[in-house]
Amino acid sequence: MKVLILTVGTTRAPLEEALAQHTPQGVVFLASQASHPVAAELVRDYGGAFRHHTLLLEDAESLLESYQVALKALKKALEWEATALVADLTGGTKPMAAGLVLALTGRGVVFSYVGGERRDPETGRVLPGAERLRLLEDPTARLGLKEWTAFTRAWNALNLGAALSELESLLQKPLSPSEERFYQALKGVVEGLMEWDRFRHEKALALLAPNLPLALAVAEAWGHGAKVRVLRGLEDLLPHLRAIVGAGGRPTFTLLQDLLANAERRAEVGRFDDALARLYRALELVLEADIHERLGFVLKDPRTWPEGFPESLWERILKPRGLMDLLDAAFDLDLAFGQKGTLAQRLYGQKNRLQALLQMRHQSILAHGTRPVEREEYERVKGFLTGLDERLKPLPPWPKF
Repeated sequence: MKVLILTVGTTRAPLEEALAQHTPQGVVFLASQASHPVAAELVRDYGGAFRHHTLLLEDAESLLESYQVALKALKKALEWEATALVADLTGGTKPMAAGLVLALTGRGVVFSYVGGERRDPETGRVLPGAERLRLLEDPTARLGLKEWTAFTRAWNALNLGAALSELESLLQKPLSPSEERFYQALKGVVEGLMEWDRFRHEKALALLAPNLPLALAVAEAWGHGAKVRVLRGLEDLLPHLRAIVGAGGRPTFTLLQDLLANAERRAEVGRFDDALARLYRALELVLEADIHERLGFVLKDPRTWPEGFPESLWERILKPRGLMDLLDAAFDLDLAFGQKGTLAQRLYGQKNRLQALLQMRHQSILAHGTRPVEREEYERVKGFLTGLDERLKPLPPWPKF
């Protein structure tokens, strides 16, 4: 069903031309108090050929009211299950036309205007019989504004899969060379972030290292402030990613901070069970990173152990029955090496509090229980961790538009 939304002025001829050219099955008239009689005449003379509905504006010079009434017209057209929408902005006041365009751009609507070169020299109106209908392209469709808006919304919601889909739609449009470079590079950036979010750090760096500088360079050339700000923010995070890759899988505090940032992203979208599961692993990684930084070996890799490593701890470290067993073994390991005041020992000193906090994790459906984790429970464990040491802070969040 083709529906025509028609702004009505006090002149019938251009409106009749629009009706004749578009041959709609439904018409929504937008009329002012002054032009309502014209709409009534059109319904009387032509209304038998289509469904019709008239919306009246109290103030035809109000842009706000014109915008609101245009949205009501769109709603009526959708109630009629319109499969094609045309909005003709020939008649009515300039605010009526402006409100119609503001309300309907980016919604798959075709605009039209009835003009003509032969005009009355006194009134400026097109002479009868000289009317010519012209279709007007919605510029937001060509510029991809709808897709870009959807992209930024998905990006900000950490829905990178949807963001990638919107970029692929943009890349199907006719683009200038610089637009092509920017969107292709930004696609690589999104794919890199998706790999980063999956802890595939090497793949993430391989995608971000070439694509992020290119996307940023184009955004800076365009002078697009929001794009530049977001991409520079990501650029500031690249040294952390390079440090993780450079560590070659060793348990570092940078890797721990990355894990905490990953947990924060899960919590931000309401996935608190996933977030708490990451904090549980982070508690174990605290011990590994602390020992690696102080003693220079990897706790879980016997190939890196130095001479004099206590044999009594081998089984307890390599096959712990749980986090508490590993914590006990790390405490004893520090004693064997004469270490004092370590992070592992401070964590051991909070053992009773930690056990109480982790009861909620054990009751999670992703652990040993059946109930979901709530935000407050996640926040308590996170607060416990981050309060232990300055090094236990998550990496900065990814910037948003």
